[in-house]
Amino acid sequence: MLQSKIDAPGSSFPIASSREAMDALVGIVRRQMPVFIITIGCIGLLALAYLLTTPSKYAASGLMLIDTRKVQLVQQQQQVVGDAPMDASSVQTQIEVLKSENISLAVIKKLKLDEDPEFIGTGGGLLTGVRSLFSQFLPPPAEPSQYRLQRNALRYFEQNRLIARVGLTYVMELRFTSTDPEKSARIANAIADAYSVDQLEAKFQATRNASVWLQERIQTLRSQVATAEKAVVDFKAQNNLVSSNGRLVNDQQLSEINTQLVTAQAASAEAKARFDRIQEVLANPLAEGIVNDAQRNEVIVKLRQQFNELQSRESIWAQRYGRDHLAAINLRNQMQEIRRNISEEYQKIAQGYRSDYEIAASREAALRASLATVIGETQSTSQSQIQLRELESNAQTYRTLYDNFLQRYMESVQQQSFPITEARLISPAAVPLVKSEPRTLIVLVIAGAFGVIASFGIAFLREFSDSAFRTTAQVEETLKATCLGILPALSLKAAKRSGPAPKPDQRLISVADSINSYVVDAPFSPFTETLRSLKVNVDLAPHRQSNSVLGFTSTLPGEGKSTISSNFAELVAHGGARCILIDADLRNPTLTRSLGPHAKKGLVELVAGTAKLEEVLLRDDRTGLFFLPTGDTRRIVHTAEFLGSEGMHAVVQDLRQMYDYVIMDLSPIAPVVDARMTTRFMDSYIFIVEWGKTKADVLEHAIANAPEVYDKILGVVLNKADMRKLGRYERGRSDYYMQKYYGRYGYLTNDRA
Repeated sequence: MLQSKIDAPGSSFPIASSREAMDALVGIVRRQMPVFIITIGCIGLLALAYLLTTPSKYAASGLMLIDTRKVQLVQQQQQVVGDAPMDASSVQTQIEVLKSENISLAVIKKLKLDEDPEFIGTGGGLLTGVRSLFSQFLPPPAEPSQYRLQRNALRYFEQNRLIARVGLTYVMELRFTSTDPEKSARIANAIADAYSVDQLEAKFQATRNASVWLQERIQTLRSQVATAEKAVVDFKAQNNLVSSNGRLVNDQQLSEINTQLVTAQAASAEAKARFDRIQEVLANPLAEGIVNDAQRNEVIVKLRQQFNELQSRESIWAQRYGRDHLAAINLRNQMQEIRRNISEEYQKIAQGYRSDYEIAASREAALRASLATVIGETQSTSQSQIQLRELESNAQTYRTLYDNFLQRYMESVQQQSFPITEARLISPAAVPLVKSEPRTLIVLVIAGAFGVIASFGIAFLREFSDSAFRTTAQVEETLKATCLGILPALSLKAAKRSGPAPKPDQRLISVADSINSYVVDAPFSPFTETLRSLKVNVDLAPHRQSNSVLGFTSTLPGEGKSTISSNFAELVAHGGARCILIDADLRNPTLTRSLGPHAKKGLVELVAGTAKLEEVLLRDDRTGLFFLPTGDTRRIVHTAEFLGSEGMHAVVQDLRQMYDYVIMDLSPIAPVVDARMTTRFMDSYIFIVEWGKTKADVLEHAIANAPEVYDKILGVVLNKADMRKLGRYERGRSDYYMQKYYGRYGYLTNDRA
């Protein structure tokens, strides 16, 4: 029967907190430490082999400025085509020019790199060495042509050259990598020189071509200018057009009168606005800040002040004695007199505004009459003026073109005699003192990082591909049954001989191999303590009867079920209970070979009725345990039917009445079906799983084929655990834990389990 149904998560290693995650990660590292050492070591050796076999290379770098500013002589000249400030795309264009084959081939020819073994592929190296070993067995290669040598040198040159812009500046970094440090610096500087020469040649050729074309164009423009200017002079003479300072007299008069008329119109409008405003003010002379002249008039200002004082006093008298009081009436009469005086002052100001407006209007009318006269005179010569302006415009256009082309021609002539380039080497490449390739530290760091990553990958692959049972959580998740304990693996040193083998006529258990009675020899060991915990679980089982029939089984042979069943029976008997151990594994009677090799009869004869119980039982005189061997199984062909027979059932029922515990060592459930036939009389099963060996898929398949056994499973025991490794999977279950805490009671023996 099942003891618990645990809804475990899908993972075999559930992690609920960061602390558990860290513990799991540390556990993986500790468990897979050989993988880490081997993987990191192999990658480290490959990195060292790479460092030892790769030839050292040296990178020389120089800085070249593409400066758009000219020297002072050139700054005084007008910019010609191509001298505009450079933008980002122009700088990128110059980078591509530096990378062009023209520059590269110029450097190769100058330094004769097509004859250098490093560049044409005949230098040292691993591939060349291997090729030389087989050269005697191969036909001699054909002599490469000069073109092929040059292309090979160009390919190697471009692979080891680096040209890049420094940030957002106009500075370019020229870098070249070579096995010879001096050669790398020489080539880097040669790239800058080749670029400067290429730019100078390109500018010289462009200027030369432009000069030839400009000279031809200037001759044409010179004749066109002379013709256009002569046409202007002839037209003026024919139409009697008099000009002053380049303009006709009528045009000058018309412009001046227009200017004066605009000024007169503005003055007239301003005077009329002031006059209109004073007329509005006369309706309310006491309004505040409405006419600037009124605000500057001292008489009006004083009268306003007197009016405000009288108004204030009148308000006070009217509130105290009423508006009909004589004093209030007198005050209002005085206020009326002051208002009349203010109005008279405003009338004087209005008369001045009227006079100004009449004068401005008269001047405007006179200017309009003069303008009409001049316009009449100008209309008579308007058609002639239009033709004159067209002729002057053509002459001016030709003159401007002629002057511009003449200036550019002079500049091109000067540039031919004084060529300059925007590029200059601001930091020549120096001979490097330290190799740039291979970078030992970076290679080692990358190898170490890759080794760690690969180690973790392999470790995690091994971890998650490991389906063997190693923790109680895995057992409970797979079987949905309680894990009753984890038993340590017993070493051969634990199987101490405790006495001589019994004689054939004695009804005693053999103690030649005491691994089956280890609990008696080491009563205070962790192994024995775990079996005590198992007994407590058996005694506290919810449906346990007073006399229990308990079966021990496993998935596959060799998982230790016989050893555990024997030791459990010895522990129970040593505690004073009446206990009998039955070897019911008729296919492979391991307990019979160990505890009763001298027995002639056993369970087979007892069930068949050919022997009595007292004739087949063996006894351990140290613990009082009774053992029932299998007997002669050679005649039993159908062992499953034998275990499920009525005779077997009757024998078990009789033993249940005689003993407190009936413990049966059964066959494993995966290879044979014998254990399934015992469910008829079995109270519960203890399922044995070998730690680190039993696969989850095998166990699940076996359990699925034996549902009768599964329904009566009391619990699972993990056997043969490596207690040193167990602590890496489950905290608190390691050998260190057992010795540190269990040993405080003074009972821990020197035997390790």
